[in-house]
Amino acid sequence: MPLITRPAEHTDIPAIAKLFDLYRQFYEQAPDFDLALQFITDRLHRNESVILVAESPSGELVGFCQLYPSFCSVLAQPIYVLYDLFVLPSARQSGVGRALLHAAAARAKADGKARMDLTTARTNKAAQSLYESLGWVQDDVFLAYNLRVVKD
Repeated sequence: MPLITRPAEHTDIPAIAKLFDLYRQFYEQAPDFDLALQFITDRLHRNESVILVAESPSGELVGFCQLYPSFCSVLAQPIYVLYDLFVLPSARQSGVGRALLHAAAARAKADGKARMDLTTARTNKAAQSLYESLGWVQDDVFLAYNLRVVKD
């Protein structure tokens, strides 16, 4: 599938929100387009993340990834956290995810980031295979933990 990967524009927000809502549903969250729309709008308007999109030849957005700027204290350098990567089911296995990951790596390099980090579900074997095919290395030293500090 010939496609274009590019930085998101403000006019893309409704289409990205639709993809973001589907992404959240993939991770077992209830559908909530309004929440997705507000979240994506806030990230772009506040310049709090970099969102890259994959656009089909017909102009449909078929995937996106979202990068959050952060830092690695050990390296004492800036990094990106690739937190979200989603491809429409109908566009999977066509190179969209691979293209977005290449675009993310190019953006990280252009922005002077030392590396990118990501996490994925242990059960998401397809994503793990893609990441590893592109040189991502699974961390076997550190464990990830999180603490919920706000109740729903």
